[in-house]
Amino acid sequence: MLSKDIGIDLGTANVLIHVKGRGVVLDEPSVVAIESDSKRVLAVGEEAHRMVGRTPGNIVAIRPLKDGVIADFEITELMLKHFILKIGGKRWYSHPRILICAPANITSVEQKAIREAAERSGAREVYLEEEPKAAAIGAGMDIFQPSGNMVVDIGGGTTDVAVLSMGDIVTSSSIKVAGDKFDAAIMKYIKSKYKLLIGERTSEDIKLKIGTVYSDTRKEEMDIRGRDMVSGLPLTVTIRSDEIKEALWETVSSIVSAAKVVLERTPPELSADIIDRGVILTGGGAMLHGIDQLLADELRVPVLIADNPMSCVVRGTGIMLDNLDKVSKKKFG
Repeated sequence: MLSKDIGIDLGTANVLIHVKGRGVVLDEPSVVAIESDSKRVLAVGEEAHRMVGRTPGNIVAIRPLKDGVIADFEITELMLKHFILKIGGKRWYSHPRILICAPANITSVEQKAIREAAERSGAREVYLEEEPKAAAIGAGMDIFQPSGNMVVDIGGGTTDVAVLSMGDIVTSSSIKVAGDKFDAAIMKYIKSKYKLLIGERTSEDIKLKIGTVYSDTRKEEMDIRGRDMVSGLPLTVTIRSDEIKEALWETVSSIVSAAKVVLERTPPELSADIIDRGVILTGGGAMLHGIDQLLADELRVPVLIADNPMSCVVRGTGIMLDNLDKVSKKKFG
């Protein structure tokens, strides 16, 4: 049986898989539910995600990736095996070549962990590529010309900012501030202001439904339920968009600062190109209301959100699978 080539966006929040010739075939949360005593896997992906914050004591919903890198090696390996089998079944599964994406600027130890997890999940060969490069290609940018392209990829665990030219990264920055930190900031704000405890899923709902980071562009409100820290009883409070802007301000400022640092380190000729072409936003965090306007104001260059920003990295791996011989092994060797 012939092996397949597959591209994996191994994200902190979601795993997306592209199979050569079939396109994107899987998009599921990076969550595994296990029985704490026996370590038996009960659910993976979407099914496990529904259990987050709602499991009895003997069942734990684990997110094996943290800040864009592997936090629990064994669980990551189990999750990858499950997803690879799911997309093809045992008969199809025959030691594929895997192209897997990692944040820019991760350590050699973190690279090795990602490579080993892919190998132990059945890969014949493993290629590692930097996320911002894959994101730029997936967003439709022609990074192989001698001109400057800038991408800001806001994922679940990391934000990668990079300027690319001639098919490679000229300057980049990777910070551990992204979607998860947005959720944590909202939880912290509501705990501090309302003495109300809410879970990750409620926090994410708030971010998507009424969250904004740009002044006066969204004026909505939402009822949220949680546990009153004073009485210990369930409580409902109403919160507004401008409160979420306040909650997210510090976190989003880190992303703005990282983008400024990368622009400051960019050669002048490439900076001129970026003024003409603009900055492309990719990743799930690109859908945070107002972040494009905020970055445009702060960086003083046009900022555009890619089409379907969440799948840019995995679409980029799909394009790279057609040119696997050109994927650099020197950096991730």
